[in-house]
Amino acid sequence: MSGTEEPVLLHTEGRAAYITLNRPRALNALNHTMVRRIDAALGAWEHDPAVATVVLTGAGERGLCAGGDIRAVHDDARDGDGAAAAAFWRDEYHLNARIARYPKPYVAVMDGIVMGGGVGVSAHGGVRIVTERSRIAMPETGIGFVPDVGGTHLLARAPGELGTHLALTGAQIGAADALSCGLADHYVPSGDLRRLVGELAHAPVRDVLARHEQPAPLGELAGWRGWIDGCYGAGTVEEIVERLLAHGDPAAKEAAETLLAKSPTALKVTLTALRRARRLGSLESVLDQEYRVSCAALSTPDLVEGIRAQIIDKDRRPRWSPATLAEVTDADVERFFAPLGDRELGLRGPGSGTRTR
Repeated sequence: MSGTEEPVLLHTEGRAAYITLNRPRALNALNHTMVRRIDAALGAWEHDPAVATVVLTGAGERGLCAGGDIRAVHDDARDGDGAAAAAFWRDEYHLNARIARYPKPYVAVMDGIVMGGGVGVSAHGGVRIVTERSRIAMPETGIGFVPDVGGTHLLARAPGELGTHLALTGAQIGAADALSCGLADHYVPSGDLRRLVGELAHAPVRDVLARHEQPAPLGELAGWRGWIDGCYGAGTVEEIVERLLAHGDPAAKEAAETLLAKSPTALKVTLTALRRARRLGSLESVLDQEYRVSCAALSTPDLVEGIRAQIIDKDRRPRWSPATLAEVTDADVERFFAPLGDRELGLRGPGSGTRTR
């Protein structure tokens, strides 16, 4: 990679410091190098009195970030010992926690596609901007994985069972639904972003937002709360599917069909992770749990198979193992939450500061 193609561009102007994710051909997917560079920059700017605001954007026209570099995770899980993927997640989750408690305004421009790891570097920020182009999702169950990067923390705190619906189906949502779910704070038309980002170099965030923020267009989740809360409040994934199929709303039936195409193991682990995240409380505690789950996924067949089907071969025909919800036992689920001993992430500890929303 030449010097003109650095995967993360960093610069300061006036009172602002800017991070640009710069892998547009890969939709700015995060790799380990990018995570380390962002973390180092945030560490330096935290103590730089000249920096009043940090701004995150993505290069190219398609979006902020499509997620982590899951092709590398696939190769490590299939051909290696999983150590590289675990090391990547360790640093990524530490970065997510740093962003959540950053002491200066962290402005995430969530324009276009923002998924998986892209949610992790944006939705934990203090100022989260969406546009009419925003498409936000945690699509992990479709690749035999579980929402991570603090995603189960964010979705567990969404109103009612909206977060459960989004976590299990991997559904994409727009600006209004992101605002109502607590994944974003402000709506700004995409045509105003260039000026907004530039003005942050010279004025406080609140003053700049006051010039550009507008009411968001209507979303669709609010109108679905009845069947979402009624169906996803069930105790098991099997019962959720039964309720969705029996409800009668076409959108509920479509959600059930979506679920039945996902990894049965990933669905059951995701539901358990979300319910536990509600009780755990702090983001750090949830990230510790997600690290256990992610590391466990490396040694299960569905992660490699899911990425193969969606990203490598693109045949969209994953062969899940076990193949049905009924075959996934409680013991199968519980092993994802087993302690890691001296390999724990260890974010929740004495003196670990937490800023929860």
